Amino acid sequence: MQLRHVRTLLAPQDGTARVTCMAWSASSARFAVCTAERVVLLYDEHGERRDKFSTKPADAKYGRKSYVVKGMAFSPDSTKLAVGQTDNIVYVYRIGEEWGDKKVICNKFIQTVRLANTKNNKSSTIYGTDSYVVSLTSNVSGRGILSGHADGTIVRFFFDDEGSGESQGKLAVHPCPPYALAWASNSIVAAGCDKKIVAYGKEGSVIQTFDYSRDSSEKEFTTAATSPSGQSIVIGSYDRLRVLNWSPRRSAWEEGKPKEIAHLYTITALAWKRDGSRICAGTLCGGVEQFDCCLRRTIYKNKFEITYVGPSQVIVKNLSTGTRIVLKSQYGYEIDEVKILGKDRYLVAHTSDTLLLGDVSSNKLSEVAWQGSGGNEKFFFDNENVCMIFNAGELTLVEYGSNDILGSVRTEFMNPHLVSVRINERQQRGVDENKRLAYLIDIKTIATVDLVGGYNTGTISHDSKIDWLELNETGHKLLFRDKKMRLQLYDIESSTKTSILNYCSYVQWVPGSDVVVAQNRNSLCIWYNIDAPERVTMFPLKGDIIGLERNDGKTEVIVSEGVNTVSYTLDEGLIEFGTAVDDGDYHRATAFLETLEMSTETEAMWKTLSRLALEARQLHIAERCFAALGNMAKARFLHETNVIADQAAQEHGGDGTDHYLVRARLAMLDKNYKLAEMIFLEQNATEEAMDMYQELHMWDECIVVAKAKGHPMLEKLRRGYYQWLLDTQQEEKAGEVQEGQGDYLAAISLYLRAGLPAKAARLAMDRDELLTNADVIDRISMALIRGELYEQAGDLFEKVGNPRKALECYGKGSAFLKAVELARLAFPAEVVKLEEAWGDHLVQQKQLDAAINHYIEARCSIKAVEAALGARQWKKAIYILDLQDKQTAAKYYLKIAQHYAALQEYQVAEELYIKGGQTKDAIDMYTQAGLWEQAHKLALKCMSQEDVTVLYITQAQEMERQGKYKEAERLYITVNEPDMAITMYKKCKMYDEMVCLVAKYHKDLLGDTHLHLGKELEAEGRLQEAEYHYLEAKDWKTTVNMYRVNDMWEEAYRVAKAHGGADSHKYVAYLWAKNLGGEAAVKLLSKFGLLEMAIDRAKDSGVFEFAFELARLSMKQKMPDIHLKYAMFLEDEGRFEEAEGEFIKAGKPKEAVLMFVNNHNWDAAQRVAEAHDPDSVADVLIGQAQFAFEQREFQKAEAFLLRAQRPELAIEYYKEASMWSEALRICKEYMPSRLGELQEECGREAGKKGSSGTEGLLEQAREWEQAGEYARAVDCYLKVRDPSNSVLVEKCLLKAAELAVKFLDRSQSMEVTRTVAPQLVAMKKYSMAAELYLNVDLIREAIDAFIEGEEWSKAKHVAKEFDPRSEEYVDQHYKEYLKKQGKVDSLVGIDVMAALDIYAKQEQWEKCLEVAAKQSYKVLHKYVALYATHLICEGSWDKALRLYVHHGAPASPQNFNIYKRLFVEMVSASGMNCAEAYSSWADLRDVLLSLCENLVKSSEANTPAHEEFEKMLLISHYCATRSAAQGLKQLDTMAAQLSISLLRHTDLLPADKAFYEAGMAAKAVSWENMAFVFLNHFLDLSDAIEEGNLDPLDHSDFQRTDIPCEVPLPAHQHVPEEQREEVRDWVLTMSMDQRLEQVLPQDERDTYEASLVAAGSGVRSLPCVLTGYPVLRNKIELSPGREVKKDAWYKFVMAVKTSHSPAGQDVIEFLRRWCGGLPSTSFSFQ
Repeated sequence: MQLRHVRTLLAPQDGTARVTCMAWSASSARFAVCTAERVVLLYDEHGERRDKFSTKPADAKYGRKSYVVKGMAFSPDSTKLAVGQTDNIVYVYRIGEEWGDKKVICNKFIQTVRLANTKNNKSSTIYGTDSYVVSLTSNVSGRGILSGHADGTIVRFFFDDEGSGESQGKLAVHPCPPYALAWASNSIVAAGCDKKIVAYGKEGSVIQTFDYSRDSSEKEFTTAATSPSGQSIVIGSYDRLRVLNWSPRRSAWEEGKPKEIAHLYTITALAWKRDGSRICAGTLCGGVEQFDCCLRRTIYKNKFEITYVGPSQVIVKNLSTGTRIVLKSQYGYEIDEVKILGKDRYLVAHTSDTLLLGDVSSNKLSEVAWQGSGGNEKFFFDNENVCMIFNAGELTLVEYGSNDILGSVRTEFMNPHLVSVRINERQQRGVDENKRLAYLIDIKTIATVDLVGGYNTGTISHDSKIDWLELNETGHKLLFRDKKMRLQLYDIESSTKTSILNYCSYVQWVPGSDVVVAQNRNSLCIWYNIDAPERVTMFPLKGDIIGLERNDGKTEVIVSEGVNTVSYTLDEGLIEFGTAVDDGDYHRATAFLETLEMSTETEAMWKTLSRLALEARQLHIAERCFAALGNMAKARFLHETNVIADQAAQEHGGDGTDHYLVRARLAMLDKNYKLAEMIFLEQNATEEAMDMYQELHMWDECIVVAKAKGHPMLEKLRRGYYQWLLDTQQEEKAGEVQEGQGDYLAAISLYLRAGLPAKAARLAMDRDELLTNADVIDRISMALIRGELYEQAGDLFEKVGNPRKALECYGKGSAFLKAVELARLAFPAEVVKLEEAWGDHLVQQKQLDAAINHYIEARCSIKAVEAALGARQWKKAIYILDLQDKQTAAKYYLKIAQHYAALQEYQVAEELYIKGGQTKDAIDMYTQAGLWEQAHKLALKCMSQEDVTVLYITQAQEMERQGKYKEAERLYITVNEPDMAITMYKKCKMYDEMVCLVAKYHKDLLGDTHLHLGKELEAEGRLQEAEYHYLEAKDWKTTVNMYRVNDMWEEAYRVAKAHGGADSHKYVAYLWAKNLGGEAAVKLLSKFGLLEMAIDRAKDSGVFEFAFELARLSMKQKMPDIHLKYAMFLEDEGRFEEAEGEFIKAGKPKEAVLMFVNNHNWDAAQRVAEAHDPDSVADVLIGQAQFAFEQREFQKAEAFLLRAQRPELAIEYYKEASMWSEALRICKEYMPSRLGELQEECGREAGKKGSSGTEGLLEQAREWEQAGEYARAVDCYLKVRDPSNSVLVEKCLLKAAELAVKFLDRSQSMEVTRTVAPQLVAMKKYSMAAELYLNVDLIREAIDAFIEGEEWSKAKHVAKEFDPRSEEYVDQHYKEYLKKQGKVDSLVGIDVMAALDIYAKQEQWEKCLEVAAKQSYKVLHKYVALYATHLICEGSWDKALRLYVHHGAPASPQNFNIYKRLFVEMVSASGMNCAEAYSSWADLRDVLLSLCENLVKSSEANTPAHEEFEKMLLISHYCATRSAAQGLKQLDTMAAQLSISLLRHTDLLPADKAFYEAGMAAKAVSWENMAFVFLNHFLDLSDAIEEGNLDPLDHSDFQRTDIPCEVPLPAHQHVPEEQREEVRDWVLTMSMDQRLEQVLPQDERDTYEASLVAAGSGVRSLPCVLTGYPVLRNKIELSPGREVKKDAWYKFVMAVKTSHSPAGQDVIEFLRRWCGGLPSTSFSFQ
């Protein structure tokens, strides 16, 4: 808990003015303070002083200062205040209910520790001790007290221990007088002058101690107070309030942060407000301070302030009205969280073991035991008296203001409209507590419960789902409505259910009555008397009822008629009647009814009142009611009864209703004649009982009474009864009498005369002797038929053994059950017909459900379906339809689908739409229901992607216009259009949703999006939101700049510190300070500790004025640094005079000197140096010297340096200028010690660089040459290096070589040559280098020099002359040179194979083949094979094929893979099954023929490879012939036969492609059986390719054929998906054709007609060269092993002849070549 000072109620004085005591009233509305002047000040709850009064002494003679007020306490109603004084008296003042009421003493009591009774003004001693009381406190409930005594004793006393069992009397002994004493919920806390706070357990044991004795600032503890919840204690001392909070988890006190207030002085009194929200402290100086006590405080929806003043106590304040309610756990449990629900009226809070509920308006609070359920409860506050809580299938009721659960039941239906609770809503006579509940056990069953007794009062089962129910206010009647809009009334006491209205759209009980208001379509229906539900008052309506209001004696039905609202006023008088009846005031009800004119409603009310009056034995009122109703018989009867009652009352007293005649007459009036008889017989009034029965013509009962009592008139009664029956034409009754006496024929005659042939038939069938009487049977049967009692006639005919007539009668009487049972035994053939007739009958009777099974039995499926649909037996209809053909079932599927769609069972509806072939309707259904994902999924199956996209985008745009952005987004996403959703959100400025989509679908653009949004928001002035987006884009600098521009420096600094680099916030602080300037800038930078940094930054960034300002105001020691930096800045700016002054201010005159030196202002430099830094004069002279040297004024420069005494610098400058003579001169004159070293250096430099060095070397070399020192001369010549003069270097090298050859020995001359020659080669002087090598006999080196210079003729000449073995070496290099240069034409003459390789490498294939063709056949085909391989790799197999067509196909094994690859590529290629592909097939055929002819002549003859190529040749021939045939319409059949024949070669052909082509060819020529088999197998192959496994493939269709079962698995599909789908559809369609046989056609061999091998004998026939089919007869032998069918040959030849087909002619030409000739034919191609 935290204490926060709120206000000062009473200002402290300068001296001692002790506040002795304070008290809060129980209502927290009043606060009393007693001052040192013994005046009681009264404050309101807001702390405003409203009143005061003075106290008085026990005896006036002692004066006003003779006592001190020690304590005060308010009465529970806050109207009285008890004041305890030190003069041993307690006064009780009546202070009144209003401020300013007169204050009078109403009680006074002499004081010890006593109990004072304010009612009798007496007091009694509770207990006595030997030590005076220093403190007194009560427990939280106020039912126990503690007293602290001067000897440290603490005594406890209970007025009521509340079942705790804690002891009374002396509890503990504190070490010092316990001036501060507090009794909390869990312990007792005491403190005093020893500066220790001790917590005692409930039985006085010490459980905790807080020791402050070592704290010198702490003083003695003077007073203590406990919070109203008992979980916090405040203890006062000097200038300090200490807070102890009880921790339920640790079961111990925890010390809170103490509240320390200087100059408060000693706390003398504490008082805690009863709601726990405030504590007031009185001080020694007379001040009263008010503190707010709060654990935490929250604002709920800006409507309520929730203050947690303790773990178990919460104050909820309505901010608009200021009303407060205290929510407190009675068990001290910690309250977790308070929620305000139900239109901000109801409070809900949880503790660990309880649930707290409260009604804010009525201030009723409840706390019930409640085990934690994870917060999954659902609360409903529709009822003002009770809270309904649903949790885990259980409904719990809690009545506000009660701490017990009212009731709990199991139910799964959580809608408040399906639960009704009535709690004492209308008082009834003789009923104290009336609490009723109605709820759903299941969707069709209602249970009613008496909550007072806790028992079930009834269960109502209904035939349809219930969607609304409500009890009336007395809980005796229940209204409920079902899904079919039928309104039902249930009377709980009589357990009767009545349907009172159909098509009910609104229903409600009128408050305070049993009147019901409902709406039926366009009618307003009112039941003023619900006991007569058939009596309803109706008014026409134009709109819909929206509410019911009853105020100020007026009841109105509120009706919405479009834009207008209209009120319909009910008859309040009729409503009042019902209330009077419920209250039992029947006289008032009668008086009211007498004022009304008779109407249907009034009549119903008179009837109700008559019934109730009879029940209440108010017979005069009942008589009046029947008179008003016009029921004169009952009125007269009651009048007579009232006369008897009045006489009995006069004679015997009472109201006379207990007289036996009155009771008997009332029983008669109630038609309870047995009760009347019993009453008469109890009084031995037999005659009266018999007279009653005779008067009522109840002869049977009269005879029974006479017989029982042995009356002598018994026989006479019987005769008289029979005669009376005949006279009154009661033949039936007379017949029963005769039957009872055994005269059956007479009885039958009477029954027939009475028109009761059925009764006669029953009697006849019961008596066997009557069945044999044909006359009787005929009469009865004719009477039955005349009366159309066919069923009974049938029973009679069946009984007498006439089944045919019985069946006819059963049929006419629609007694189909009996008819069917009889037909099954007697006429079985007619059962089906009867079942159908039975079904028709049931349909006519609207018993459609029952008709279904009869139609099924009669095999009338369509009628069964229609009956099922009519009976709404949808599942049964589906079951029947699933057994019908699709065409018949389609329209019914559609109807059922529409039903399920209406029920929102969309999955079932979709399946039915699809079954009915109405997929588009299913899509429309999903679209209308807003289920776009399902619609999309389905649409993709039957609509193009474009149409689906357009549909969804259109709907999304409509959703967008309606503001349904989430739905629109979902639609856009579904069709993969996230950009449109992003645009939508951007247009609506819904940036969060927009960013989410960008992050999901355009993650790369997320940063740019955040930046863009940030800029937009910044432009709109929404800076905080802009900041978020900038930071999300990782652009904190823009954020900082935004805040800078808007002068929001704190925000800029915050962002920079949180998101910038290590020093970014420092820079922002610097800019902030710069913006502020002056003292404010210094304060800001000092606050951040960045002052020195800011000065340095300003200095470094050239903001010198700011830097000077900061330094001048705060850090003067930084001034020199700033002056120096400023001077350097001025220097860079060229403002040298100003810079000079700044350098001097910075104490850096040398820097000024150097500045002038660098700028060659020698005079200024000299001036400054002499004035401020004499040591710098030499630097000035050196600078002048350096400048002079640069200006080539060597003498002047030398003079300056010598003046500066720096000759070494003069030497260095001369050396740099290569003025070695001047350098040597200076050295000799001023530094002779360095002369030798300088001379050596001079020599080295001369030899290294510069033209002067080269001349020196040449001069020296000539001198050595003249002196005969040739070796040294050679060395000098070789040292010459002058890149700018290559001619000179060349001469020097040649000279060195010449001297070496002439004058040096061989080894030296060879060494010089090896040095010089490579340099000449590098200088591209190849011939000179070679000559030098030749001079010293280095032949190979000379050749290499010529080769390097590409002087091939000289190289060859030298090799030939001096070293013939090197000729090959030269040739080899020459070839490599030609190759490298790409001079292939030149290379051909030298190395033709190398040239060919280069052509191939450069892909100059035509040139390569042209050259290769000139070499040899083998060489040519080597490069043809390379070219072909290259083309195949590039996918140009057709070009490779033409290559072999042009150059032939040698039988070389190295080429076999190429030929096979060409074959595989061609047979796998798409688009080759057509007439246009003939040329390609012909090329392949011709190449393979050429190959096979060559193989026959080679060593590869008759090898497996040869056989394989022969097979490939045959396949190629078939394919070529097929293409030729496809070009001729009359050869379609032959083309199909060739495609089918190719199936025997699927070990070489792609199996799926072959079967597809064969199947499609067969289909084209209407061979549907074969087409079905082949295409079905093609689909199996296609599936196997997808699965990558041929094992499951079924080959049963091709057993006993030559079509191979084991074929290679194609690596991929050779037929496109679209064509596969077309095949799949065709196969599926054909599979439904019953005429189709899934078998291959057979020939006379009983073998598949295209198989070469006979199934039975195994004999293999030769294939026809034109069709591929076996040649069985009528054959033409073209050559051994090659035959053709005669009819195929002539057909083909004739077709070619008539069409002049080039392809056909080429086929015949090929056959001539292949077969070595053809049979003679008399035709010409011309």
